[in-house]
Amino acid sequence: MITKESGLRVSGSAIAINIILALVKTTTGIVGNSYALVADGIESTADIVSSLIVFGGLKIAIKPPDDNHPYGHGKAESIAGVIVALFLLAAAVLIAMQSIREIRTPHHAPAWYTLLVLVGVIITKEVLFRKMSHVGEALESSALKSDAWHQRSDALTSSAAFVGISIALIGGPGYETADDWAALLACGVIFFNGIRLLLPAVNEVMDAAAPDDIERQVRLMASEIDGVIEIEKCRIRKSGLGYLMDIHVVVDGDTTVRNGHKIGHIVQNRLLKAPMPITDVIVHIEPDGLKLEHDD
Repeated sequence: MITKESGLRVSGSAIAINIILALVKTTTGIVGNSYALVADGIESTADIVSSLIVFGGLKIAIKPPDDNHPYGHGKAESIAGVIVALFLLAAAVLIAMQSIREIRTPHHAPAWYTLLVLVGVIITKEVLFRKMSHVGEALESSALKSDAWHQRSDALTSSAAFVGISIALIGGPGYETADDWAALLACGVIFFNGIRLLLPAVNEVMDAAAPDDIERQVRLMASEIDGVIEIEKCRIRKSGLGYLMDIHVVVDGDTTVRNGHKIGHIVQNRLLKAPMPITDVIVHIEPDGLKLEHDD
């Protein structure tokens, strides 16, 4: 079963793995004369920082509500998602600039053994991406999903570097910059994914409405409760790893206050126990026919 603690564990593992990979890639790239591999090492260093940010964001986000934060600390996770996406964009720009500089600077072809390192990096990063993406999707964590793509971006630049270095070694003189061109092309993919991950994270920070399918599920569950005539309004926003919602429930206008209150509690309990990451529900009871009375 995937829990909030699972997110912390996978984020902690990513930090340890990226520290090792950053050292290996940077050292091999410098010794083996491959800027694409050095660029990979730079991105792994950025991955360490991003994973630390995600780990910290999740650590804060799972804290329970307190007097100063009655709605919980979930926004810390969304903020971490924004920061990590910005790191991804910055890494793409940095690698692109350095790749262009290397293309314009004559240098020797990379050493053959850099290919062996890249194969190990690609496999490791793809496994890490799949694990983080799985946990991130299960928890609906924008920070984890952003960090997962940070890992895959490393796999992409490593794959591009592998192709580029292979071309440089096979092509011989005149093809020395092939790995730099490969790194430059990979930056386009990284930048695209940075934008793709930044937008939903920003929406969460801005309290954008939850997806339509979430609202449909909530309305359906609430409308199935005995005594509920219809659902008038349903406002849902994501906060960290869960959803906060305000729902207006229409009941018989002639029912007692006590019974209306009871129906409201049943609706609230039903939603909180639903197989969805709902952390808080505010139910407002409306009597039926109220709109008609207002119209008169």
